[in-house]
Parts: sequence; C-alpha cells; structure tokens
Amino acid sequence: MSESERRRILFRESLARGTSPRLLTLGKGRIGTLPAGFVHDRSCVEIGRGARVLAVAREAFLRWRQFDMGWVTVVDPTAAIADGQVIGVEAHTAGLWSLNVCRILETVDTANRSGFLYETTATHVEDGQERFVIDLDPTTQIVSYCIEAVSRPRHPLVWLAYPFGRAMQRRFVQDSFAQMRDVSRTINP
Repeated sequence: MSESERRRILFRESLARGTSPRLLTLGKGRIGTLPAGFVHDRSCVEIGRGARVLAVAREAFLRWRQFDMGWVTVVDPTAAIADGQVIGVEAHTAGLWSLNVCRILETVDTANRSGFLYETTATHVEDGQERFVIDLDPTTQIVSYCIEAVSRPRHPLVWLAYPFGRAMQRRFVQDSFAQMRDVSRTINP
C-alpha cells in the first residue's frame, strides 16, 4: 500500500463515526456488561521504578515505541497522542498485512500517570476499545504499564481463525511490554 493510500484511509476514518459501544473508560477500565462476542483482556507489567522511568516511558509513548515491534508499527509515529487523533497501525502476521485504524477517545497526562484510550474504526480487523496506561505508584515508586482491551473479531478471516487472532493479541501485549521494559532499561541497566 502506498503512502498516499494510507493517508487517504486515515483521512476517511477521521471523518467516520465510532463503530462499537463504549465499553472502557480511561480512568475506570471496563464498564458495563459486554455484548455478545466481546472478550475482556487486562495485563500489567512493572517496567521500572521512579519518576525518571515514568518520564522516559512517557517520552517513549509520545513516539509510539510501545507499537514499534517490527511486525507491528504505527503509520505516522509523529502523530500526537490527543483526543480525536486517528492512528494507523500496520500489522504483518502469517504472511499477510493489515492496516488497522483507531481513534483516540481520551488521554491522561499527570504527574503520576500517562496514557490513552482508543476505539477501533471500520477498517480495523477487530471491533472494540483498548487503553494503554503508564502509572507511577507514589508509595512504592513502581512504574507499571497496563494494556486493557475489549474486543471481538470484525473481519471474516479473524472470525475464521479466532484462536490465531487471540494468539496475535497476546503476542502484541507481550511484545509491547518488552518494548517498554527495554525503554526503562536505558536508565536502569
């Protein structure tokens, strides 16, 4: 897919409405009862300790490092993490590639917390929301990185290969955690 085609798809999706019910909030996580077919996943990992680790992790978030895995990349890593921002995520799995577009619904950036919640658009292979949050516990100084998602397959191939799709979701979480742990190791070797 050419760069101009990617930009055209991102622009088109920036004008489109959300396609799934609101199932997550940035502050509370999962809300309400999940509709049929949706699954809920939540995973957290400690990535380091202290305000300096939080600052480095926050900077990495702003550059979309949590998505920089080789098999997954953000189309425009200079895109701002801001309410309403549309993000294209390319994934290369099983010899296939997909461009999955998401829209940021909420952001947070405080002294102890940074992150965002996005929803998938009609061009995403999944239907749902996902949140990415880095927290500094002021008491223990532990910096944790959490990913929480509610999703169900949208694309027919994902429905047909549901166990494989779930495995790719788990791989994404583990690889994203590894990226953020690597970022924190640059200051805590």
